[in-house]
Amino acid sequence: MDLAIPLVLGALAVIVVTAFAPRLGIAAPLILVVVGVAVSFLPFVSAVELEPELILGGVLPPLLYSSAVSMPTMDFRRDFKLIGGLSVILVIVTAVIIGWVLYLVVPDINLPMGIALGAIISPTDAVATSIVKRLGVSPRIVTILEGESLLNDASALVVLRSAVAAMAGAVSLGHVAWDFVYAVVVAVAVGFVVGRVSLLLRSRIKDPVLNTAASFVVPFVAYLPAEHLGASGLVAVVVTGLVMGQGAPRYLRPQDRRAEESNWRTVELLLEGAVFLLMGLELFGLVTEVHEEHQSAMKAVMIAAVAFVGVLVVRTAFLVPFLFALRRDRRELKQQRAALARAQERLDQGLPSFSGGPFPPGRGPGGRTLSDREKRRLKRRAERERKRRGGMDADQLAARKTRVQQFIDRRVADIDYLTGEPLGAKQGVVLVWAGMRGVVTLAAAQTLPETVTGNDDYHRALLVLIAFIVAAGSLFLQGGSLGWVVRHLGLASEDAGAARAERQQLVAELAGTAAAECARDDLTRADGSAYDPGVVDLVRRESVRIVDENGFDLVPGTENTRYDQYRELRIRVIRAQRDELLRIRDVGTYSADALGDVLEYLDADEIGIELRGAHDEDDPAPRAAE
Repeated sequence: MDLAIPLVLGALAVIVVTAFAPRLGIAAPLILVVVGVAVSFLPFVSAVELEPELILGGVLPPLLYSSAVSMPTMDFRRDFKLIGGLSVILVIVTAVIIGWVLYLVVPDINLPMGIALGAIISPTDAVATSIVKRLGVSPRIVTILEGESLLNDASALVVLRSAVAAMAGAVSLGHVAWDFVYAVVVAVAVGFVVGRVSLLLRSRIKDPVLNTAASFVVPFVAYLPAEHLGASGLVAVVVTGLVMGQGAPRYLRPQDRRAEESNWRTVELLLEGAVFLLMGLELFGLVTEVHEEHQSAMKAVMIAAVAFVGVLVVRTAFLVPFLFALRRDRRELKQQRAALARAQERLDQGLPSFSGGPFPPGRGPGGRTLSDREKRRLKRRAERERKRRGGMDADQLAARKTRVQQFIDRRVADIDYLTGEPLGAKQGVVLVWAGMRGVVTLAAAQTLPETVTGNDDYHRALLVLIAFIVAAGSLFLQGGSLGWVVRHLGLASEDAGAARAERQQLVAELAGTAAAECARDDLTRADGSAYDPGVVDLVRRESVRIVDENGFDLVPGTENTRYDQYRELRIRVIRAQRDELLRIRDVGTYSADALGDVLEYLDADEIGIELRGAHDEDDPAPRAAE
């Protein structure tokens, strides 16, 4: 009973704050932290101290899994260079530089302690993603921030573990490097296997309730074995989520995916709100403990200020050259775009597709002039290509042409995406200012040991309080002003016209798929009988109208056979459209938002038709005539 009351009150606080936060124009996590801080100083509230395993092993796996499932893997792949740099290289650089700075300016902090604190405050929090989404910022910026927050937790924890070991003088640079590589490689393997096996097993579960219940277990199935093997359980969870999100439309029924999405949004809301509330509740206990050890918390405030400024400076210094490099890559991408257009012309003419790579003749990456040796090597490759084509039959040539066409289409779509949404100075400012710290920082601080052998100057409470101040300060300073920054830079967009036009274009493409499916020569029912021509014509017309207008007003007729045919053929056409949509998704010619919206339309149509069929079977009453 004692535990039930705070749980109920906490859940109510999360629900109420989340409901009223949009009216106040303030992000719900910020309000929840304030509420937690206020409650922590009430005289009848005991000091709260979080168990790190509760956050790292109980809360973060489902939160990261939920974010990874909804992550557009196509966009994640396109910006993986920047995401990887922010989530790995920047974390390591931040930890080392902040460690050196604190070691030089704070007498009580030695180098390993400084690096440990730097590792704790280096990972960003996903709360920034929800803020920039609401402001209408470019989807590319959202993907980069979300991808960074998914992967940098593991990098920070590996560096932190090595720094804690260094406090006792028992670590080497080689050991740190091996530990990091092992943690990532094994975690990726575990996550991929768990994701694929989960898809295969869940595809056999036909009850949406049981399927959703199984999804709640998946993140822990990925986390626990990876941690047992000494790898990063969080990376394994993220990889599993990416695999599940990519494969779910192919393996799981629309009912299962929509039920899972709704339930996971509820879980994500409560867990994320709870950890920010608990973050605020910890403040009183931290201040009390530091005051007992150091007589004042002002020391922690000053050190936190230095660390906070240092984090922003390092992040800015890292992003500036990275963005300049991306600008240089844009020029190279435009050259590749022109070369791919020439390759497309050769393919349309039936000529060998290989012409020395996706660059102008005689040129390499960045417009570099190729040496004679490189030209000869490319010429030999082209000759081998022609010989291989000469030994292929018609089917092999057609299959090869299809693969080449897919490569060209995908690469062109990638180039159009990267050049169509460039990352300039304004976008760089948003990426810097949106790098807020949050729950992961506090959870990582809680993993610090109570004592360190051979290090009498180690003050755990001080380090944890510094981490709290940096996290809370970044949430309020950066999170509270991020909206103003985005609007001041002119990056906020509320124009839905372009998105609507893109969806209409995608819908028109899928309408062609529906027409082609209805016009197939082998279009027969499951029992081998032919469809009524009137039903086929009706399905063809309805397939275009339903998806385009997102409506369904067909009144079933009195002829059950025709209606059964209609329902069967409509579902068949919808599934053909979904297959085509997933093919288009793999190529990447449309945005993730447009693909997601149209997929929801198709799922809703199929669910509605199947539900209507089930109701008709339960209630065989006469129906109105057409």
